[in-house]
Amino acid sequence: MPDIDVQVANCLCGSVKISVATVNPKFTVCHCETCRTWGGGPFFAVQCGTDVEIENAEKLKEYDSSPWASRGFCLECGTHLFYRLNKTGSYNMPVGLFPQLEGLVMSMQYFSDQRPDYYCFSNETKEMTEAEIKAYFASQV
Repeated sequence: MPDIDVQVANCLCGSVKISVATVNPKFTVCHCETCRTWGGGPFFAVQCGTDVEIENAEKLKEYDSSPWASRGFCLECGTHLFYRLNKTGSYNMPVGLFPQLEGLVMSMQYFSDQRPDYYCFSNETKEMTEAEIKAYFASQV
């Protein structure tokens, strides 16, 4: 992976280091029950494609969280590191892992029909319901 514009992220304890060639500043927010259970709230994610290098992968645990994707986290500190699509191998990573990113814009909200009443965003974005997400990913399995 060339060093030009590579974004580097790591978990809280520093055990796992991730280098990403491309980070899309148009981030998504997922309101599904799985994301909210995993992180205690909605999952704010940037798309990072497949050009991703992980150092100390033995400190990483992956969990198959749906028929179409897995989630990865650090075995030492529990930091949530990615959501990876099975079919394409594309990574979505928490936006907070990349504090130096500029030009961040919320572009989409997933599982908008599962968003609890106790929070809302003022951003105007595209939204996809649970049925729309499941129909989309049914073709990706």
